[in-house]
Order: sequence, then structure tokens, then C-alpha cells
Amino acid sequence: MKAKRLLLLLMIGFMTCIHVLVAQSKEEKKELKAKQVKELVEAKDFKITVDRVLPMKGRSRSLTSEYTLTIKNDSVFSHLPYFGQAYSLPYGGGVGMIFKAPVSEYKQSYNKKGTAQIYFRTRSSDDTHQFNVQVFSNASVTIMVTSINRQGITYYGTLDLTEETKE
Repeated sequence: MKAKRLLLLLMIGFMTCIHVLVAQSKEEKKELKAKQVKELVEAKDFKITVDRVLPMKGRSRSLTSEYTLTIKNDSVFSHLPYFGQAYSLPYGGGVGMIFKAPVSEYKQSYNKKGTAQIYFRTRSSDDTHQFNVQVFSNASVTIMVTSINRQGITYYGTLDLTEETKE
């Protein structure tokens, strides 16, 4: 009887130790990811892969092709789809949200939870855009774009932590 009780207590102790170790490793992974996110944002050298879009009017759409927004120093490389109403466009439709342009008025701050708030303006060949980007510590991202000649649009995606940005 004592042997069974001792064995049960040992098993409970072992399981508790395993649970604590797993919890610590999950917490460490979470902290490491948050550190990587902050380093990329601080360096102004990151790539966001977008997987969902929400036009101002209409329903949310999942994207099947790869769309990205890359910030590299003082430039933005936008390869994003656009769904929505355009107010004034050049003949042929213009470039939409696919452009390379310099960034102006770049502002960056963090809230209490560690979410990076990034605001910048840029001008493509046919429009001026204001980007409001939220980068969460788990690498998920929300991008809200307001343009002069188009309705606003919101993109959802993740910060690419696996490779260097290339453009």
C-alpha cells in the first residue's frame, strides 16, 4: 500500500515538474518573440505578410496570394490589394496600393501592453496615403490605410520573423 502511495506521489511530482518546465519554455518563447518584434520595429527594417483585408464597405476577405508591406529605413514597399471605392483616379486605374515610395512623418510609439504604434505618410504616383500600423508583441499586425483618392481599408497579417527583408 505504501509503495503504491509513494509511486503515486512521485508521479504527481514528476508531472508537476514537467508542467512547470513547459510553462517556462512557453513564457520564454513568448518573451523571445516580443524581443524580436521590438528589435525589427526599432530598426525600421521589417516585412509584413498580409492574409486578410477589410474594405470600408464590404466584407472581410481572406487572401490566397502573398501580399506584403515592407519598411526599409525611410522607404515603403507596398504590394497590397485594394478593394473599395476610388474617388479620383488617373486613366487606366493608377497603381493602387502597389508602389515603392519614400516615407515622411514617421512616428513610432508603444502602448502599455508593448504594442508598437507606427504612423507614416507616403505618396505614390497617383495618391497620398496615411498608414497606421499596429504591431503586437505576438507578431500579429493591423494596417489601416487612409488615402486621399480612395476609401480607407484595413489589412491584417503577421510580421515576418524568419528572414531578412529583401527589396
